[in-house]
Amino acid sequence: MTIVLRIFGVAALLMGLLWMGQGAGIIMWPASSFMLAQRQWILWGGLLALAGAGLLVLAQRRR
Repeated sequence: MTIVLRIFGVAALLMGLLWMGQGAGIIMWPASSFMLAQRQWILWGGLLALAGAGLLVLAQRRR
């Protein structure tokens, strides 16, 4: 179970950071993405990254 939490935690954290970068206009990839420079994706990405970090903390405590 710990490995599954870590995998989902890392995936959510990285995806959230990507969404934040796209929303802020820092990461302009892929060029056809609807998230580029759309500020609401900074919030959604931050929430997803926070959830991913929470999963990583939970996985660490379950060791």
